Amino acid sequence: MSFLAINWNWNPEIINIGGISIRWYSVMFITAFLLGLRLMKKIYIQDKISLEKLDPLFMYVFISMLVGMRLGEVFFYSWDNYQDNLWQIILPFRRQEGAAMIFGLIEGWKFTGISGFASHGAAIGIPIAMYFYAKKHLQKPWLFILDRLGIMVALAGFFIRFGNFFNSEIYGKETGSSFGVIFEVAGETLPRHPTQLYEAFSYLALFFVMWHLYWKTDKKQKLGYLFGLFTAVLWSLRFVIEFLKEPQVQKRGEEWFFSPLNTGQVLSIPLVLLGLWLMFRKKK
Repeated sequence: MSFLAINWNWNPEIINIGGISIRWYSVMFITAFLLGLRLMKKIYIQDKISLEKLDPLFMYVFISMLVGMRLGEVFFYSWDNYQDNLWQIILPFRRQEGAAMIFGLIEGWKFTGISGFASHGAAIGIPIAMYFYAKKHLQKPWLFILDRLGIMVALAGFFIRFGNFFNSEIYGKETGSSFGVIFEVAGETLPRHPTQLYEAFSYLALFFVMWHLYWKTDKKQKLGYLFGLFTAVLWSLRFVIEFLKEPQVQKRGEEWFFSPLNTGQVLSIPLVLLGLWLMFRKKK
Protein backbone atom coordinates (compact mmCIF):
# COMPACT_ATOMS: atom_id res chain seq x y z
CA MET A 1 0.00 0.00 0.00
CA SER A 2 1.28 3.48 -0.93
CA PHE A 3 -1.43 5.73 0.48
CA LEU A 4 1.19 7.78 2.37
CA ALA A 5 3.35 8.32 -0.70
CA ILE A 6 3.40 11.44 -2.86
CA ASN A 7 2.41 10.83 -6.47
CA TRP A 8 4.72 13.08 -8.49
CA ASN A 9 3.57 13.59 -12.07
CA TRP A 10 4.71 17.17 -12.67
CA ASN A 11 5.43 17.95 -16.32
CA PRO A 12 9.14 18.84 -16.58
CA GLU A 13 8.36 21.16 -19.50
CA ILE A 14 6.88 24.60 -18.93
CA ILE A 15 6.23 25.18 -22.62
CA ASN A 16 7.03 23.38 -25.87
CA ILE A 17 6.93 25.16 -29.22
CA GLY A 18 7.94 23.36 -32.38
CA GLY A 19 9.84 20.70 -30.48
CA ILE A 20 11.88 23.26 -28.53
CA SER A 21 10.94 23.36 -24.87
CA ILE A 22 11.61 25.43 -21.79
CA ARG A 23 12.00 23.18 -18.78
CA TRP A 24 11.73 23.77 -15.05
CA TYR A 25 15.33 22.57 -14.73
CA SER A 26 16.47 25.46 -16.92
CA VAL A 27 14.49 27.94 -14.82
CA MET A 28 16.11 26.60 -11.64
CA PHE A 29 19.54 26.81 -13.26
CA ILE A 30 19.04 30.44 -14.28
CA THR A 31 17.57 31.35 -10.88
CA ALA A 32 20.65 29.93 -9.18
CA PHE A 33 22.92 32.14 -11.27
CA LEU A 34 20.88 35.34 -10.91
CA LEU A 35 20.44 35.00 -7.15
CA GLY A 36 24.06 33.97 -6.71
CA LEU A 37 25.20 37.01 -8.68
CA ARG A 38 23.09 39.29 -6.49
CA LEU A 39 24.49 37.83 -3.27
CA MET A 40 28.02 37.86 -4.66
CA LYS A 41 27.58 41.59 -5.24
CA LYS A 42 27.06 42.04 -1.50
CA ILE A 43 30.27 40.12 -0.81
CA TYR A 44 32.27 42.21 -3.30
CA ILE A 45 31.01 45.39 -1.67
CA GLN A 46 32.00 44.04 1.75
CA ASP A 47 35.46 43.09 0.47
CA LYS A 48 35.81 46.47 -1.32
CA ILE A 49 36.23 44.87 -4.74
CA SER A 50 35.12 46.77 -7.83
CA LEU A 51 31.71 45.57 -9.03
CA GLU A 52 33.00 45.75 -12.59
CA LYS A 53 34.79 42.48 -11.86
CA LEU A 54 31.48 40.68 -11.34
CA ASP A 55 30.70 40.43 -15.06
CA PRO A 56 33.79 38.40 -15.95
CA LEU A 57 33.21 36.26 -12.83
CA PHE A 58 29.75 35.35 -14.12
CA MET A 59 31.16 34.32 -17.50
CA TYR A 60 34.03 32.31 -16.02
CA VAL A 61 31.70 30.40 -13.70
CA PHE A 62 28.91 29.91 -16.23
CA ILE A 63 31.13 28.54 -18.99
CA SER A 64 33.35 26.42 -16.74
CA MET A 65 30.32 24.94 -14.97
CA LEU A 66 28.58 23.95 -18.19
CA VAL A 67 31.73 22.56 -19.78
CA GLY A 68 32.84 20.80 -16.60
CA MET A 69 29.46 19.26 -15.85
CA ARG A 70 29.01 18.12 -19.43
CA LEU A 71 32.46 16.53 -19.73
CA GLY A 72 32.03 15.02 -16.27
CA GLU A 73 28.85 13.28 -17.39
CA VAL A 74 30.52 12.04 -20.57
CA PHE A 75 33.77 10.73 -19.10
CA PHE A 76 32.64 9.65 -15.62
CA TYR A 77 29.23 8.17 -16.38
CA SER A 78 28.41 7.78 -20.09
CA TRP A 79 31.63 7.23 -22.01
CA ASP A 80 30.26 4.05 -23.63
CA ASN A 81 27.50 6.12 -25.23
CA TYR A 82 29.81 8.77 -26.68
CA GLN A 83 33.12 7.11 -27.54
CA ASP A 84 31.98 6.33 -31.07
CA ASN A 85 30.05 9.61 -31.57
CA LEU A 86 32.10 12.37 -29.96
CA TRP A 87 30.19 15.07 -31.83
CA GLN A 88 27.12 14.28 -29.73
CA ILE A 89 28.88 15.65 -26.65
CA ILE A 90 28.13 19.23 -27.63
CA LEU A 91 25.54 19.17 -30.44
CA PRO A 92 21.89 19.29 -29.29
CA PHE A 93 20.58 17.05 -32.09
CA ARG A 94 20.04 13.32 -32.42
CA ARG A 95 19.22 11.22 -35.45
CA GLN A 96 15.72 9.84 -35.11
CA GLU A 97 13.71 8.14 -37.78
CA GLY A 98 10.46 9.91 -38.50
CA ALA A 99 11.48 13.18 -36.83
CA ALA A 100 9.72 16.16 -38.42
CA MET A 101 11.62 18.99 -40.08
CA ILE A 102 12.07 21.80 -37.53
CA PHE A 103 13.17 25.30 -38.52
CA GLY A 104 14.72 24.02 -41.73
CA LEU A 105 16.68 21.16 -40.18
CA ILE A 106 17.20 18.02 -42.23
CA GLU A 107 14.40 15.54 -41.74
CA GLY A 108 15.42 12.66 -39.51
CA TRP A 109 17.21 14.87 -36.99
CA LYS A 110 15.48 15.96 -33.83
CA PHE A 111 16.38 18.84 -31.53
CA THR A 112 16.86 17.35 -28.06
CA GLY A 113 18.93 19.95 -26.25
CA ILE A 114 22.10 19.10 -24.40
CA SER A 115 21.22 16.81 -21.50
CA GLY A 116 23.35 14.98 -19.01
CA PHE A 117 25.47 16.83 -16.46
CA ALA A 118 27.65 15.65 -13.58
CA SER A 119 28.47 17.85 -10.60
CA HIS A 120 31.88 16.21 -10.17
CA GLY A 121 32.85 17.73 -13.49
CA ALA A 122 31.94 21.18 -12.19
CA ALA A 123 34.09 20.51 -9.11
CA ILE A 124 37.04 20.31 -11.47
CA GLY A 125 36.08 22.91 -14.07
CA ILE A 126 35.13 25.82 -11.81
CA PRO A 127 38.30 25.86 -9.63
CA ILE A 128 40.46 25.75 -12.76
CA ALA A 129 38.58 28.72 -14.21
CA MET A 130 38.82 30.59 -10.89
CA TYR A 131 42.61 30.26 -10.93
CA PHE A 132 42.75 32.28 -14.14
CA TYR A 133 40.04 34.70 -12.97
CA ALA A 134 41.82 35.46 -9.69
CA LYS A 135 45.14 35.92 -11.47
CA LYS A 136 43.83 38.18 -14.24
CA HIS A 137 41.03 40.17 -12.58
CA LEU A 138 41.52 40.16 -8.81
CA GLN A 139 45.25 39.95 -8.29
CA LYS A 140 44.41 37.98 -5.17
CA PRO A 141 45.17 34.40 -4.05
CA TRP A 142 43.30 31.61 -5.77
CA LEU A 143 41.65 30.49 -2.52
CA PHE A 144 40.32 34.00 -1.85
CA ILE A 145 37.74 33.72 -4.61
CA LEU A 146 37.08 30.01 -3.97
CA ASP A 147 36.22 30.77 -0.33
CA ARG A 148 33.52 33.18 -1.43
CA LEU A 149 32.31 31.33 -4.49
CA GLY A 150 31.77 28.16 -2.46
CA ILE A 151 28.96 29.93 -0.62
CA MET A 152 27.17 30.61 -3.90
CA VAL A 153 27.78 27.12 -5.30
CA ALA A 154 26.12 25.59 -2.23
CA LEU A 155 23.05 27.71 -2.97
CA ALA A 156 23.19 26.77 -6.65
CA GLY A 157 23.23 23.10 -5.66
CA PHE A 158 19.90 23.61 -3.91
CA PHE A 159 18.23 24.94 -7.07
CA ILE A 160 19.84 22.44 -9.41
CA ARG A 161 18.72 19.47 -7.34
CA PHE A 162 15.20 20.93 -7.27
CA GLY A 163 15.46 21.00 -11.06
CA ASN A 164 16.33 17.30 -11.00
CA PHE A 165 13.22 16.72 -8.89
CA PHE A 166 11.05 18.50 -11.47
CA ASN A 167 12.67 16.31 -14.14
CA SER A 168 11.91 13.14 -12.13
CA GLU A 169 15.55 12.08 -12.44
CA ILE A 170 18.39 11.01 -10.13
CA TYR A 171 15.84 9.64 -7.69
CA GLY A 172 16.50 7.05 -5.02
CA LYS A 173 15.84 3.41 -4.44
CA GLU A 174 12.48 2.01 -3.37
CA THR A 175 11.73 2.80 0.24
CA GLY A 176 10.08 -0.54 0.91
CA SER A 177 7.31 1.24 2.80
CA SER A 178 4.30 3.48 2.20
CA PHE A 179 6.46 6.58 2.53
CA GLY A 180 8.29 8.15 -0.38
CA VAL A 181 7.61 9.65 -3.79
CA ILE A 182 6.16 7.80 -6.78
CA PHE A 183 7.73 9.35 -9.88
CA GLU A 184 4.90 8.64 -12.28
CA VAL A 185 6.44 10.62 -15.16
CA ALA A 186 9.41 8.23 -15.08
CA GLY A 187 7.06 5.25 -15.14
CA GLU A 188 7.53 4.32 -11.48
CA THR A 189 4.74 2.72 -9.48
CA LEU A 190 6.37 2.29 -6.05
CA PRO A 191 7.53 4.91 -3.51
CA ARG A 192 11.18 5.90 -3.80
CA HIS A 193 13.54 8.08 -1.82
CA PRO A 194 13.40 11.67 -3.15
CA THR A 195 17.18 11.92 -2.98
CA GLN A 196 17.08 15.12 -5.03
CA LEU A 197 15.28 16.81 -2.13
CA TYR A 198 17.61 15.24 0.45
CA GLU A 199 20.53 16.83 -1.36
CA ALA A 200 18.75 20.11 -2.09
CA PHE A 201 17.89 20.91 1.52
CA SER A 202 21.29 19.68 2.75
CA TYR A 203 22.99 22.12 0.37
CA LEU A 204 20.64 24.91 1.45
CA ALA A 205 21.61 24.31 5.09
CA LEU A 206 25.29 24.39 4.10
CA PHE A 207 24.72 27.71 2.33
CA PHE A 208 23.21 29.29 5.45
CA VAL A 209 26.08 28.02 7.62
CA MET A 210 28.71 29.40 5.26
CA TRP A 211 26.84 32.67 4.84
CA HIS A 212 26.81 33.07 8.64
CA LEU A 213 30.50 32.24 8.94
CA TYR A 214 31.40 34.82 6.33
CA TRP A 215 29.42 37.68 7.85
CA LYS A 216 29.51 36.92 11.58
CA THR A 217 32.93 35.35 12.18
CA ASP A 218 36.54 35.83 11.15
CA LYS A 219 36.75 32.50 9.29
CA LYS A 220 37.05 34.30 5.96
CA GLN A 221 40.42 35.60 7.16
CA LYS A 222 41.81 32.06 7.14
CA LEU A 223 42.53 31.52 3.47
CA GLY A 224 40.92 28.31 2.19
CA TYR A 225 38.86 27.55 5.31
CA LEU A 226 35.42 28.31 3.83
CA PHE A 227 36.18 26.52 0.58
CA GLY A 228 37.50 23.56 2.56
CA LEU A 229 34.32 23.47 4.64
CA PHE A 230 32.21 23.62 1.51
CA THR A 231 34.18 20.84 -0.17
CA ALA A 232 34.34 18.53 2.83
CA VAL A 233 30.67 18.87 3.84
CA LEU A 234 29.07 18.91 0.40
CA TRP A 235 30.88 15.84 -0.88
CA SER A 236 30.41 14.01 2.43
CA LEU A 237 26.68 14.60 2.08
CA ARG A 238 26.85 13.40 -1.49
CA PHE A 239 28.77 10.27 -0.42
CA VAL A 240 26.14 9.32 2.18
CA ILE A 241 23.07 10.08 0.04
CA GLU A 242 24.51 8.03 -2.82
CA PHE A 243 23.71 4.88 -0.78
CA LEU A 244 20.03 5.67 -1.31
CA LYS A 245 20.28 6.46 -5.02
CA GLU A 246 19.69 4.28 -8.02
CA PRO A 247 22.97 3.75 -9.93
CA GLN A 248 23.56 6.33 -12.66
CA VAL A 249 25.73 3.95 -14.67
CA GLN A 250 25.39 0.28 -15.47
CA LYS A 251 26.79 -2.05 -12.86
CA ARG A 252 30.26 -3.30 -13.68
CA GLY A 253 29.99 -6.50 -11.67
CA GLU A 254 33.33 -8.02 -10.80
CA GLU A 255 35.11 -5.48 -12.98
CA TRP A 256 34.19 -2.67 -10.58
CA PHE A 257 37.20 -2.53 -8.29
CA PHE A 258 35.60 -0.17 -5.75
CA SER A 259 32.43 -2.22 -5.18
CA PRO A 260 30.15 -1.67 -3.28
CA LEU A 261 30.84 2.06 -3.77
CA ASN A 262 29.54 3.68 -6.93
CA THR A 263 31.25 6.15 -9.24
CA GLY A 264 29.86 9.23 -7.47
CA GLN A 265 31.12 8.04 -4.08
CA VAL A 266 34.59 7.20 -5.35
CA LEU A 267 34.89 10.63 -6.97
CA SER A 268 33.73 12.29 -3.73
CA ILE A 269 36.40 10.78 -1.49
CA PRO A 270 39.40 12.83 -2.72
CA LEU A 271 37.29 16.01 -2.61
CA VAL A 272 36.37 15.37 1.03
CA LEU A 273 40.02 14.81 1.91
CA LEU A 274 41.02 17.99 0.08
CA GLY A 275 38.41 19.96 2.01
CA LEU A 276 39.58 18.63 5.37
CA TRP A 277 43.18 19.46 4.52
CA LEU A 278 42.24 23.04 3.61
CA MET A 279 40.32 23.47 6.87
CA PHE A 280 42.92 22.08 9.25
CA ARG A 281 46.26 22.76 7.56
CA LYS A 282 48.73 24.84 9.49
CA LYS A 283 49.16 28.30 8.09
CA LYS A 284 52.75 29.00 7.09
